[in-house]
Amino acid sequence: MTDAIARQMGHVSWNGLTQHDTIFPLFLFIAGVSFPFSLSKQRASGISERRILFKVIRRGMTLIVLGMIYNGLFRFDFASLRVASVLGRIGLAWMFASLLYMYCKVRTRAVFAAVVLIGYSLLMYLVVAPDAPDGTDPLSVAGNIAGWVDRQWLPGTFACGSFDPEGLLSTLPAIVSALFGMFTGEFLLRKRSSLSGEQIALCMALAAVAITVIGIIWNCWIPINKKLWSSSFTCVVTGYSLGLFALFYYLIDVRGWKRWTFFFRVIGLNSITIYLAQRIVGFGGIANFFFGGAASHCPEAIARVISNAGYVAICWLFLYFLYRKSTFLKV
Repeated sequence: MTDAIARQMGHVSWNGLTQHDTIFPLFLFIAGVSFPFSLSKQRASGISERRILFKVIRRGMTLIVLGMIYNGLFRFDFASLRVASVLGRIGLAWMFASLLYMYCKVRTRAVFAAVVLIGYSLLMYLVVAPDAPDGTDPLSVAGNIAGWVDRQWLPGTFACGSFDPEGLLSTLPAIVSALFGMFTGEFLLRKRSSLSGEQIALCMALAAVAITVIGIIWNCWIPINKKLWSSSFTCVVTGYSLGLFALFYYLIDVRGWKRWTFFFRVIGLNSITIYLAQRIVGFGGIANFFFGGAASHCPEAIARVISNAGYVAICWLFLYFLYRKSTFLKV
């Protein structure tokens, strides 16, 4: 049991999925959910479309720059700088999804999502990287076309040597991940006056099951792979994200059980802050100081659980301090 929990606290090396692999797409999904509400509020307040467009682009570009700062921009060693980043992926995917939401109808966005997922799958399945040796699997580290696109047009160094998991081509299905969140937010925005909370939660739960099943079936041909952001991965993590969202919507908004959410509220209000702070503050060393002794006397799997739980606790206390001071980083 402990071994299974410990395995969920790290990324898989290539194909497959752990709980840790779902955090990034879950964040992107939730960013998508919030945008329809934000856009509706801004339009109702009389903010011009031009101003809204500027804010969307500025936020996307700011996240890209913050991602480069996270990767060491201020070292000014541009030859070894990794340009792609997690924050950059969020910025690009959210920005393009937001533009699609602002200027395209639901049907157009749905067609875009389907074309991207199917087209990306066909591309990954049928096309081998031109610089790969003959006989290379197109879905392997060396043979995937996404890596070749990065090697041709993405500047800087890569996180995985020959390609970057936050590279250019795989940003396309990530846009769909954000779009799925926006579909969810739009559904809530339109249906909350005509459907009961229970009905809304049930609809979202059923949609989550359907999307997850599609992803699992897709996995038979295109493996679930976070580093490639494969179409099967997109569907499975979207179903997972939507399922969690439906559950929490039911518990918090429908049943009114809110008190237990404080722990997560502290994190959510400063999520980008803690992501960047981990690059600056030695939370790992602090956690090891307090929990390393206990972990060292336990079997490896239990030690990993203790170390990770301790790390989360230290990070949360840092965020709680900022929360008490009403200090929040907003992008």
